[in-house]
Amino acid sequence: MTRRTKILATLGPATDDPAVLRRMLRAGVDVVRLNYSHGAAADHARRADSVRTIALELGVDIGVLADLQGPKIRIESFAKGPVELLEDQPFALDTAMGVNAGDAHAVGCAYEHLPRDVEAGDILLLNDGAITLRVEKVAGTRIETIVLLGGILSNRKGINKQGGGLSAAALTDKDREDLRHAVSIGVDFIAVSFPRSADDMNEARALMIAAGGSAALVAKIERAEALPALGSIIEASDVVMVARGDLGVEIGDAELPGWQKVIIAQAREANRMVITATQMMESMIVNPLPTRAEVSDVANAVMDGTDAVMLSAETASGKWPVKTVEAMARVCVAAENAAPRSRDDSRLETHFERVDEAVGMATAWTARHMHATAIVALTESGNTALMMARSETQIPIYALTIHERTRRKMAMCRGVYPIAFQAAQPDSLSIIKQAIESLKYRGVIKPGDRVLVTKGDADGKDSTGGTNSMKIVTVS
Repeated sequence: MTRRTKILATLGPATDDPAVLRRMLRAGVDVVRLNYSHGAAADHARRADSVRTIALELGVDIGVLADLQGPKIRIESFAKGPVELLEDQPFALDTAMGVNAGDAHAVGCAYEHLPRDVEAGDILLLNDGAITLRVEKVAGTRIETIVLLGGILSNRKGINKQGGGLSAAALTDKDREDLRHAVSIGVDFIAVSFPRSADDMNEARALMIAAGGSAALVAKIERAEALPALGSIIEASDVVMVARGDLGVEIGDAELPGWQKVIIAQAREANRMVITATQMMESMIVNPLPTRAEVSDVANAVMDGTDAVMLSAETASGKWPVKTVEAMARVCVAAENAAPRSRDDSRLETHFERVDEAVGMATAWTARHMHATAIVALTESGNTALMMARSETQIPIYALTIHERTRRKMAMCRGVYPIAFQAAQPDSLSIIKQAIESLKYRGVIKPGDRVLVTKGDADGKDSTGGTNSMKIVTVS
């Protein structure tokens, strides 16, 4: 329990060997990602079961995140394989062309509304920006363009519009089906791709509830249109992801680092968890060591206060999934040690509407100034632990709860360590004593340590039993 930042790793063919997966979890994976852009439903169910089986063997709580594909807008395929596009060459995108009819002059497009969403002068970016086209004119189903930046173009590459503006809905029919499947296998997080507004997140939540789910919703910020609506999207979500791939293409690579910091800061201020994703250790797909630039990238996200850093193809299909997790864990710990010691002064002027938030902030502030060894949150939902973690006091927060789903949710939260706990005696003093004894048994606290404990007391006419009290304990 020395690393505070959590590691989110994508599962795939490279992790299907149980021995590899076991080593990854031991190396420090806290949450796993099921990428619904690839593989069948049965693959995702099998991988989720495998994670839970191994996690039970290891005695750890591992969260499971289902990542919906969203409206990935792509070209179709070429009749004779990849083509080379040259600068100043005319090239067309045509939604009426056959699926496999593409050539060096034109290619089909899987998104039938693209001609409606663009006009002369717009810039289209293919293959994550590797190829750039300028729209010259739109005629029916055909978009005539000029190549500004050429290169090799192969089948099914993605299309982005510089500055955003494509009207595709965030949730496709496939996403709705995948969401229901994700609920059926009991995932802990569901990530919504390409949301443009809070309405997209609200729709996803309604679909999840209707399917009987209670997962935390993750808003993937990857559209230019999402940035003006960032505050409302964050409020409608439980977790936010800085999805740097498509976002970087739409807003430009130079703008991306600044927005990464803004998104992380706003998510933390709103008491939401935040993930930083995409190409964090991309070179480790084939190499056993990260580049210095990748090390700096991960460290920068950690110093910004991200809750989790994400691995994609590095673990799903890379040659070194275990080494990649080990490398990321090392970088996180070193960056945490180099980061500012506290963020709690930033909220001294905040007005708290909720009792649990006020107690949480008071506990974090007191723990820091009393040089406490640990904070113990006796919690049902994990919310108080999350709120205390926003202050980044560097003091470990142990979230003790009987609820497995709460523990798996807290596996994503920076600086929070979930622990299974059920009190044998229900009275207030006995519960605290049992919690302290449980942590002593685990070796994380010792006699003489000062510990702050938060819990809910049902005393008083206005109490609902939520977290409303803090107690300072010296371990006997």
